[in-house]
Amino acid sequence: MTGPTPWLDDAERSAWMTLVAMLMSVPPAIDAQLKRDSGINFFEYSMLSQLSVPPNRALQMTRLAQLVGGTLSRLSHAASRLEQQGLVRRRVITGESRATELVLTDEGMAALVAAAPGHVREARRLVFDVLTREQVTQLREIARAVTGAASPEVGEALQRAIAEADAGEAC
Repeated sequence: MTGPTPWLDDAERSAWMTLVAMLMSVPPAIDAQLKRDSGINFFEYSMLSQLSVPPNRALQMTRLAQLVGGTLSRLSHAASRLEQQGLVRRRVITGESRATELVLTDEGMAALVAAAPGHVREARRLVFDVLTREQVTQLREIARAVTGAASPEVGEALQRAIAEADAGEAC
């Protein structure tokens, strides 16, 4: 049995309020830029981006859902929209178990390449241009710790994806 939960102290409350404000303001700003400039939302951009990493440009939908922070239902709806645009296609894979992969098409890769410069500009404007290099490192470590506490499976999937992307760049 646990005792009463202690209230946040002044520093914790200030940090919490600031984190909440960031979480409420940055994603809509990124989403608006992508919709305005590329006609896709941030969730869809994240899907295309993750699909561009593996050499075969394909991921099982369950893994992709983890990497982009969405449910399978949300991913499936977004995949349907992207399929209608010719940016992705579904592929059923069989083996020990049956699974569905989402595959980035050549058109999807072209759309991602076209959207990336504006997205990077907005990410720089909102985040990286206002931080020092040391703060960027701190941000990465803080985000990693908070993500791991909030969703260990997402934290682990993110770490694997970062390691795979780093390994791909080394080749």
